[in-house]
Amino acid sequence: MNASRLTPHASRPEDFGKVAVLMGGWSSERQVALWSGEAVHQALVERGVDAHAVDLTRERLFGLKAEGFDRAFNVLHGTGGEDGTVQAVLDLLGVPYTGSGVLASALAMDKLRTKRIWKSEGLPTPEWLVLRSNEDALAAGTQLGFPYFVKPAAEGSSVGISKVKFATSAVSAYRKAAGEYEDRPRVVLAERMITGGEYTCAILDGQALPTIRIEPDGEFYDYNAKYISNDTRYHCPSGLPAALEAEIQALSLRAFELLGASGWGRVDFLLDEQQRPWLLEANLVPGMTSHSLVPMAAKAVGLSFADLCWRILQTTLSSEGTI
Repeated sequence: MNASRLTPHASRPEDFGKVAVLMGGWSSERQVALWSGEAVHQALVERGVDAHAVDLTRERLFGLKAEGFDRAFNVLHGTGGEDGTVQAVLDLLGVPYTGSGVLASALAMDKLRTKRIWKSEGLPTPEWLVLRSNEDALAAGTQLGFPYFVKPAAEGSSVGISKVKFATSAVSAYRKAAGEYEDRPRVVLAERMITGGEYTCAILDGQALPTIRIEPDGEFYDYNAKYISNDTRYHCPSGLPAALEAEIQALSLRAFELLGASGWGRVDFLLDEQQRPWLLEANLVPGMTSHSLVPMAAKAVGLSFADLCWRILQTTLSSEGTI
């Protein structure tokens, strides 16, 4: 990997104009988006950028142009900010923004369609079923074997995910993922469990960064392991053999590009006991907190957190929004 490609370009802070750091929002991942936004805002201000923290509401979104913002650094995780909704409005307003455009954002947020695209292109992803009822949940163990995972198709940060070890917990896992108290139940997936290590590969401006091996605090990399626990362990570089590392980086870039993604993001995968990779999902607005993975991978190639934020923001200078 040519780390020099990722050296921050010689732009000036004033080149960015007035920047809205979009944070918070209205999704189930609001708190994480606040943590990410606060960190990004502080980093940009320290670099001299005229950056402003914007705890976004639907109403304020439409007024960003009128407030004089020249571009947006989007760290809204989950529904609204990560699924193409905010991207569509910013495109209409003519406000350049970080990350992927409408189509890629909508696809990546939907794990079901992401997996269908990857499978159709011959990329490896664990076998899955769509669950539409309690009966489907009970039958999933027969086809996938125990344990297996149940998760919403369109949530991030491991919201609503369960590891189903026995048939007696299948229905409760399904209801948790579906959001049984919501007006519009979520699409739910059951996914075959791959026995092996958990990994991720960050993407920055067309280049794959070093992979990270994750040792979660708990049975899998859930919300607590990601954002709360101090006992989850991360290994970056991951320690994979050079040839396998290069193979997985190429696979991650291919998976990212097949969705039409651009700018920056992260591809999560598993390695089975035979060291074969299995793609899980693409995250196009990854976390930017003290526990987050993209800053960790950037650090491994010599980019500080502030360098990373600058480099991501710089991608907006060559685009007036990506569709």
